[in-house]
Amino acid sequence: MHLPRGREPVMWSAMKLFSRITGIFSKDLAMDLGTANTLIYMKGEGIVLNEPSVVALSRKNGQVIAVGREAKDFLGRTPQQIAAIRPMKDGVIADFEVTSTMIKYFLRKAYHRARLVRPRLIVAVPTGITQVEKRAVIESAEQAGARQVFLIEEPMAAAIGAGLPIDKPLGNMVVDIGGGTTEVAVISLSAVAYAESVRVAGDEADEAIIRYIQQHHQIAIGQNEAERIKLRIGSASPPPEPLFTEASGKEILTGIPRPFRITDAEVREALREPIGVILESVRRAFEKTPPDLAADVCQNGVWLAGGGALLRGLGDLLGRTLKLPVQVEKDPLTTVARGAGIAMEAMDEYRQVFIN
Repeated sequence: MHLPRGREPVMWSAMKLFSRITGIFSKDLAMDLGTANTLIYMKGEGIVLNEPSVVALSRKNGQVIAVGREAKDFLGRTPQQIAAIRPMKDGVIADFEVTSTMIKYFLRKAYHRARLVRPRLIVAVPTGITQVEKRAVIESAEQAGARQVFLIEEPMAAAIGAGLPIDKPLGNMVVDIGGGTTEVAVISLSAVAYAESVRVAGDEADEAIIRYIQQHHQIAIGQNEAERIKLRIGSASPPPEPLFTEASGKEILTGIPRPFRITDAEVREALREPIGVILESVRRAFEKTPPDLAADVCQNGVWLAGGGALLRGLGDLLGRTLKLPVQVEKDPLTTVARGAGIAMEAMDEYRQVFIN
């Protein structure tokens, strides 16, 4: 549609005015858009949403049936006409349309379903994200209702959330273990001096447990059951007392459901390979970090964040392996969201940490 000559400036001014008005009624947000979970931080309120990054859709017409926690219960349990989808893979968008739908649902839920809101939004993304992937994040957030989108690297957000002095000429190492990726970064002077992203994290740990049980118990289990086992008795180092849990799955040979018992030692054996990949990525980070920054890290220690940091004994194992102090952030699951939220609360102060 072509507007009459002279109407374009008027129309453009009206659009800007509408954007300002809707902005007045909104509070800026920060989002940790993760493979496993999405967290939202609202200005002045803190974390207001923490939901699984899952959407359940009808295969017939694509209609959304459930999002978040309710949709996660559908994983592995859906009939043929319903698909439970995790639209994020390895920390980036795998399904644009479903991701946009999910973000829109979460934004509305954070605002208690209010419609007249167009917030500014900061989104935490993995290091090494491509320009195409950045564009996909920005466009999906804008389509979901954000009026302006800023991106921040997850390790940088984690460092801010952990209260590290990112603006000082000192090296600080952060290891952020999420659902799809593990981010290892050395930060100094409000910039990432070195970063590496490996696609081994919480999801791969769950898959390792599934494979182990198939091989050693001849039983097939689903992802939700594997995650439950990991959270209940998973560990990187032997606990003070042996642990075990009862689980159930489908016997591979007969297809008959069967309960079984699994011990912490078995789960630790299953997790040996993914944990080894994470340890190796930290070693590589030290090899490639300039000597002065590496010396700072030796003094300041390594900080663990992300849901994977909750694995029992992981900090102790990393400390023994590196012979360095290792700190597990007090609430590692929310560290990235809190850091992005702090940056959003003082955008002028933290503007240099955003990525283009």
